[in-house]
Amino acid sequence: MVNSEDDGGVRRRALSPILGIDEYRPLSATVNVEIGACTHRGIVREINTDHFLVIRLSRRQETLLSSLARADLPQTFNESGYVMLVADGLGDAGSGAVASRLALSTFAHLAIHFGHWNVRVDASTAADIVDQYEAAYGRLNDAVIQRARATPELSNMATTLTAAYSAGDELFLVHVGNSRAYLFRDGHLTQMSSDQTLAQHMTENGGPAPVERATEDLRHILTETVGGRIGGPRVQVEHFRLWDGDRVLLCTDGLTDQVDDDRIADILTPYRRLEEQCQALIDLSVHAGGLDNATAVMAQYSIPKP
Repeated sequence: MVNSEDDGGVRRRALSPILGIDEYRPLSATVNVEIGACTHRGIVREINTDHFLVIRLSRRQETLLSSLARADLPQTFNESGYVMLVADGLGDAGSGAVASRLALSTFAHLAIHFGHWNVRVDASTAADIVDQYEAAYGRLNDAVIQRARATPELSNMATTLTAAYSAGDELFLVHVGNSRAYLFRDGHLTQMSSDQTLAQHMTENGGPAPVERATEDLRHILTETVGGRIGGPRVQVEHFRLWDGDRVLLCTDGLTDQVDDDRIADILTPYRRLEEQCQALIDLSVHAGGLDNATAVMAQYSIPKP
């Protein structure tokens, strides 16, 4: 009787592909992010001092050449994180537009030169992400101050800056000023940021707060800005877990001064393309008087089940 498992069969099986591993697909490679944005200078202001920026930070592995068989190698792999930023510049004669533009441009270059961006978040990388953003905001503050010192016409400029960084189902909110970040989940709108204004400080602490520079933006006196003082602003950092279908909205006070939270939620409730929803929000602010520049940036997250 012949043994079916002869020496030749054993040898041939040993020479077959050596790995039988399932495809590795972390959340950072499978979460789909849709983003829309809109900005308008309003009716009253001559210059739009708002600016926004959206960046995708990716890590990619692609085999270009190899003597190995395709079965021995992973497929092309991509994973990404996403940064949304909204800046509302403050200052006379257009200097605010310079401040917000400079802050976002500096951030974009810092991401290339110094960013070690974590797209897989755990306890240790979460702490690193917080440290990176706090350091980045310090550098942005220095950049605005140095530019203001070098140009007398820009001496009073500063900017708010609100950023949302997502990697997989993790969301980090980094905030200075009174632009806002909202979470829209299951029909409910929740403000995630806290306004850094004198009125908010007095509400929370029962007394006035020191204001280093004249940073009055319409009815708001800001206690913290990027470019407001040497040593940098007090940066708010929060960490959230995203759910499938969540939407995150970043917007300037030109929207929230004119449109209350209930009306914003009404606009977000029927599903439409995000650009259309952002445009609808800005149209509301303009029709309500358009007293200030208004900007809205929104992301929606599609997160697969485990």
